[in-house]
Amino acid sequence: MAGKQNTVRREREKKPQLEPTPLPPELTAPKLDRLIHERLRLGILSALSVNESLSFAELKKLLDATDGNLSVHARKLEEAGYVTCTKTFEGRIPKSDYRLAQAGRRALDRYLDHMEALIQAMREK
Repeated sequence: MAGKQNTVRREREKKPQLEPTPLPPELTAPKLDRLIHERLRLGILSALSVNESLSFAELKKLLDATDGNLSVHARKLEEAGYVTCTKTFEGRIPKSDYRLAQAGRRALDRYLDHMEALIQAMREK
């Protein structure tokens, strides 16, 4: 029993904590765009930034995503005005084509600038 009390007591003792080094204000002021920061949404925007347009099937294959997962994330980007979606039919088969909207390009550029600044700041340490 005495051994157990010593273990509990040691666990309660506070270890000295190092003070975190604050990031420079230029890196913390504009928060990361949480909408873009998610892996699949960043993948969608990145793929569309180097292609004029991509179909749902092309995005799905390129990003190795499921129908449901891609659909949900593409819809979030569409609702934010970052991508546009045009739905057509080829015969009886529905086809969705996605394009990067101007707002999406600006948001992706801001996101990449922020990430580059973070990386540069960490390399300078």
